[in-house]
Amino acid sequence: MKCSNRINGVGTSPVRKLIPYANGAISKGKKVYPLNIGQPDIKTPDLFFEAIRNYKTEVLKYVPSNGMPELINAIKDYYSGYGMEYAFEEILITCGGSEALLLTLLALADVGDQVLVVEPYYANYNTIFKALEIDVVAVSTKAEDGFHLPAKEEIEKVIKNNPKIKAILLPNPGNPTGTVYTKEEVQLISDIAKENDIYIIADEVYREFVYEGSECVSFGTMEGIEENLIIIDSISKRYSACGARIGCIISKNKDVIAQIYKLCQSRLSVPELEQVGAAALYETPDEYFKEVNEEYTKRRDTLYAEMSTMEGVVCSRPEGAFYSMVKLPVDDAEKFVIWLLSEFDINGETVMMAPGEGFYATPGAGINEVRIAYVLNVEDIKKAMNIIREGLKQYPGRTV
Repeated sequence: MKCSNRINGVGTSPVRKLIPYANGAISKGKKVYPLNIGQPDIKTPDLFFEAIRNYKTEVLKYVPSNGMPELINAIKDYYSGYGMEYAFEEILITCGGSEALLLTLLALADVGDQVLVVEPYYANYNTIFKALEIDVVAVSTKAEDGFHLPAKEEIEKVIKNNPKIKAILLPNPGNPTGTVYTKEEVQLISDIAKENDIYIIADEVYREFVYEGSECVSFGTMEGIEENLIIIDSISKRYSACGARIGCIISKNKDVIAQIYKLCQSRLSVPELEQVGAAALYETPDEYFKEVNEEYTKRRDTLYAEMSTMEGVVCSRPEGAFYSMVKLPVDDAEKFVIWLLSEFDINGETVMMAPGEGFYATPGAGINEVRIAYVLNVEDIKKAMNIIREGLKQYPGRTV
């Protein structure tokens, strides 16, 4: 007996694939600084836990498949605060942003259809693409340009050459690049989608994480794309609540919402207690985000300053989120990370990063890159950067 060809075509997450090597280092008594995964160390607001403690129920029951009313209304009010007005029935609650994307693509794309991404892109998208047998088409961006979009003509050429593209999937701010797309870039994608009659799936889970006066312009503020647009959102990063697994799908396209709702019904409901806690999180004061952004700005600045002093390293200054895509002077970034975990340490400490190749659709691209998540405190980031600096000096596969 064997498993399906579909699942055999699904690769291992580049974010987590080297965990066995990290566990091996830990089993030898080493400390591993985890820069591979976007798990914030910021404290989850107490509002989440207090709401669950104060919730009175004797039975954990199935709740409405579209989500609990108090959470939907909280999200509705949240978007209204950003100048985006959505009706109650235009919001569906999901088990995290990942399920939101899975259900959306199940509703939009058939086997063999295509989705346009901007590479490098969030590697875990690939699991969904492969599982649904959807083909990925990529538009490339460069670190030297801050990973911002190429000209409209270049994107349209890709669309013209791939007539089965059903949607453009774009995270803003970007993961893994930290790019915050300008209003002009958001308008550009909006125009392309409207002119070519394709969907926009806007992954906006990092909306609050923008630095130095940058503004995250939501696709929900663009006019004329109401039927094209599906927004994917989540509490995971915004409120440092990754483990709650609460996300949502938002769209004014009634047919899309109706079709996705059928899928929501098939998985019955999103967990009740987590929705109770999530609804309370939307009452978090603005001061929380101010403090969090100040902390991430310090971490970003520390990472960038340290990387900029390393010979042969190319690192753009992230504008948002909490990731940086870094080009290293090595033959193979995955081999380098494995070497760090298996053979190198400073005073019993080493580093784990996500190899960059898995964030690209173009074969061979990103082979000497890593994604770094600056989700550790400043002192730990400094220690991790020193390990990388010294490791690069000793790595046998160094190219500079």
